[in-house]
Amino acid sequence: MSRLVTIYGGSGFIGRYIARRMAKAGWRVRVACRRPNEAIFVRPYGVVGQVEPVFCNIRDDASVAQVMQGAEAVVNCVGILAESGKNRFDAVQAEGAARIARIAAENGVSRLVQISAIGADEDASSDYARTKALGEAGVREHFPQAVILRPSIVFGPEDEFFNRFAGMTRFSPVLPLVGAATRFQPVYVDDVAKAAEKAVREEAPAGVYELGGPDVASFRALMHQMLEVIHRRRLVMNTPNWIARIMASVLDFMQWATAGLFSNGILTRDQVKNLAHDNLVATDARGFEDLGIEPVSMGAVLPDYLWRFRPSGQYDAIKDSARKLRT
Repeated sequence: MSRLVTIYGGSGFIGRYIARRMAKAGWRVRVACRRPNEAIFVRPYGVVGQVEPVFCNIRDDASVAQVMQGAEAVVNCVGILAESGKNRFDAVQAEGAARIARIAAENGVSRLVQISAIGADEDASSDYARTKALGEAGVREHFPQAVILRPSIVFGPEDEFFNRFAGMTRFSPVLPLVGAATRFQPVYVDDVAKAAEKAVREEAPAGVYELGGPDVASFRALMHQMLEVIHRRRLVMNTPNWIARIMASVLDFMQWATAGLFSNGILTRDQVKNLAHDNLVATDARGFEDLGIEPVSMGAVLPDYLWRFRPSGQYDAIKDSARKLRT
């Protein structure tokens, strides 16, 4: 019988790529998520019955334990960028990660992979970064042999970074940024999945790995590169930090005042805090090189999925050639 891996958050952005890789490697994959009916797209990653989405609430011990039954390996990809309802940073990223690690140890799971983030720091002012670090601590406490992966900002066809700002160019002549000078080291989503696969297959020693791509650039420079790919000209403007804090406070208050009817997916105070710090791989950290992986550059991937934001979409290059012929 094929080995089984349970992937918590396996229908999310990073999780689906890990699920696809594990299925191709011949593993049975159990995709644990909150809405399995919306995750049926993972089933074709393998043969019939090989990849199955199942319901799980990582805030509940019984729910976590149930979907872990029979699993040889566990991957935790669950994380949130903003709080909503009962999904608070502490409950999901700190307590949830520790719960998965504790139950994995109790059930004799062989391997555990935790997807964290660069910038995880228990002393951080940002709740996102603080709870990522607390989650790592909980994992190490209950499952010392775990592999912890800390990616920088992740890009790929389903990302909420380049897609979001490219979408804004369709109706706005200006791209307002918070922390335009903040530097990132974007990493391709499938490279993160490769690292997770190696960890599951015991090809990576236990410990922390920081994952960043070959390109290092400021937020502003990333937006200019994106604009070149989508063939658009827009004014890239930095929003002063004090103005960003006021905007985020108003948006957070609206979410609170409406009891969540208005969900602040625009800008939160916690995101403003995060954007004040560079998101780069530490010089002394283990990374892709230690895993034998050569990360893919942004230039090799962005055109493959951002073409739809060009003025004429897939026909933009053809129209440009036609204009040159006329002249």
